[in-house]
Amino acid sequence: MKAEQFQFCPSKTYSEISDLKIEPLKDRFFKIAWQRLDSLTKPRKSLGRLEEIAVQLVAIYENSMPEIKKKAVLVFASDHGVTEEGISAYPKEVTAQMVFNFLRGGAGINVLSRHAGADVVVIDIGTDYDFEKINGLISKKVVRGSRNMTKSPALSYEEAVKCIKTGIELVIEYHDRGYNLFATGEMGIGNTTPSSAVTAVLTGSNVEEVTGRGTGIDEKIFKRKIEVIKKSIEINKPDPSNPVEVLAKVGGPEIGACAGVVLGCASLKVPVVIDGFISSAGALIAYCLNPLVKHYIFASHNSIEVGHKRILEFMDLKPLFDLNLRLGEGTGAALAMTIIEAGVKIYREMATFEEAEVSQAKAD
Repeated sequence: MKAEQFQFCPSKTYSEISDLKIEPLKDRFFKIAWQRLDSLTKPRKSLGRLEEIAVQLVAIYENSMPEIKKKAVLVFASDHGVTEEGISAYPKEVTAQMVFNFLRGGAGINVLSRHAGADVVVIDIGTDYDFEKINGLISKKVVRGSRNMTKSPALSYEEAVKCIKTGIELVIEYHDRGYNLFATGEMGIGNTTPSSAVTAVLTGSNVEEVTGRGTGIDEKIFKRKIEVIKKSIEINKPDPSNPVEVLAKVGGPEIGACAGVVLGCASLKVPVVIDGFISSAGALIAYCLNPLVKHYIFASHNSIEVGHKRILEFMDLKPLFDLNLRLGEGTGAALAMTIIEAGVKIYREMATFEEAEVSQAKAD
């Protein structure tokens, strides 16, 4: 179906998503965690964010001695019809080529996931490519690339819901296999354009404030990119109060799947690490559907993409580090897993004053 012929028909409900049970974290687990941390052989709170990470994990897992068992980075690949508008430095064929690179273990996400001891799960959620049955590739194709959002909604409402559901279902499946720390990753040429559109609409920001240069486009393409995003929003008129509609009209399949992962993790009481701009745009959709998901999220890093900073500010999330990353794929999230695991190990393995027979500080 040509984009110009596509009609947007929103569903009246998306109960598969809205009925998810997500609970706030319980205060008593924070108290338990701080009590143990304050008994360890160190000055109180001297390990800063590592201690905060441990406390949050105790509350998320609802376990006074949490353990990270298996880690997975879910990398969703998709193409975008808006690349027809000349908004990217790379051709859309690179999406499929990079999928093969992921499967061979040669991409940045593979290197950093090996370093973190995490498994990379590659999912075709919406590529415009016919992959044969390949070992290691999970086929969950909802569309063959999103539609050109300057001419119609990028996805139907039902397709948007299906993308979110796919993310939720994969988290449930892998959680059943023993995974209890997840990260979101993505691959899709042109996907900073829909991410900027989603961010602008949901945070109420001007397009210029949330649009960056993606893979390194020049000034001419950058100006074109801003025009394309503005046109897409103007034509589709997404309702900011309906995050699923925003995803459908100006988003993309991998953004929706990342949203689903966040929602799924929160409903299962397991932590999720978000990566850069695209991954965080998905988290933003999940947050706007249910703000309680914020408490289950670890923001890995602060991307150089301006829209990413706006998302983190909007959700009041503080990134773990800032290394000027902008690769995507889940690379920052994989690296953050090593820091998160360090926090758990400090909490679990460090001796208490009593165990080490070390004198504690005198009370003030």
